[in-house]
Amino acid sequence: MSAEPLLSVSDVRVRFPSGSSLTSLAGKPRGIEAVSGVSFTLGRGETFALVGESGSGKTTLARTLNGLQAVATGSIRFDGQHLVGLSEAQMKPVRGRMPMMFQDPVGSLSPRLSVRLLLAEPFVIHGLSKRDLNAEVARLLALVGLPRDLADRYPHQLSGGQARRVGVARAIALDPVLVLADEPTAGLDVSVQGEVLNLLNDLRDRMGLSILIITHNLHVVRQIADRMAVMYLGRFVEQGETGAMFRAPHHPYTAALLSANPEPDPDKIHNRIVLPAEVPSLVARPSGCEFHTRCPCAQPLCASDVPPPVTIGASRLTCHFPLSVEAPAASASA
Repeated sequence: MSAEPLLSVSDVRVRFPSGSSLTSLAGKPRGIEAVSGVSFTLGRGETFALVGESGSGKTTLARTLNGLQAVATGSIRFDGQHLVGLSEAQMKPVRGRMPMMFQDPVGSLSPRLSVRLLLAEPFVIHGLSKRDLNAEVARLLALVGLPRDLADRYPHQLSGGQARRVGVARAIALDPVLVLADEPTAGLDVSVQGEVLNLLNDLRDRMGLSILIITHNLHVVRQIADRMAVMYLGRFVEQGETGAMFRAPHHPYTAALLSANPEPDPDKIHNRIVLPAEVPSLVARPSGCEFHTRCPCAQPLCASDVPPPVTIGASRLTCHFPLSVEAPAASASA
């Protein structure tokens, strides 16, 4: 892996409009901050996972990397190029090298286009229509393990697994260096999920791809990700090496998420951590540590003071009272 990260994200913030003009006159910041001060790097040939509950900001962050959502502050550097502030025309070639796969396997494909036209479309959009498009379609179908005669079918004639493979084929059409995969196994049977993950792993190895995967499915993370970051209310609360975080999570929120992951070993004691209350609104973020209203380990300090970033082993997190290596997640069961 190159010493220079393929992707470097520094203190990125994303705001959505909210409220009236009177908000700014009152001295309060306008808008809802959906991504709040996120920083991370992604290496060449690496798979990095974003996990967290619905509404945590995972998809918003991915759309921001791809230029589909504006950055309020912060910087994004991709393969040596600064992306913040680029025009739509300047972002077009970037998206060819950093495509995004969307959640719905069938719904993300135009129902009016055959598989052949769907796979040819990236070449047309990026001004490469002079290529032998039939040959390109055949190449892509072979890469994702689909038969050639499927090229003349339409999305509604595909199974969920076939539709997802077509989505993968579209994403790799222009030989990208990074794929943003938003819930790539959503809506698929467990056996088909495994096939899709194996396909992504194979393509990563064969093409030298990097993958940023957005998911709430922790089985996916464990199988495919080298490193992972846990998001809560638009912030990273913990990030580090996947295996280490599964073995000994240090943030109580990470521990709670992992405890909800079914344990395949029937002889292993499984202690589920049930989080109380609902996820707070972004409009009214809690004071201090924003997780304190649901944290089974919260103490008075957590409600008043924002926790500083700390490093434990290879993990980085923000927590006043991180779980120890000797007494990880399960011992904090509530």
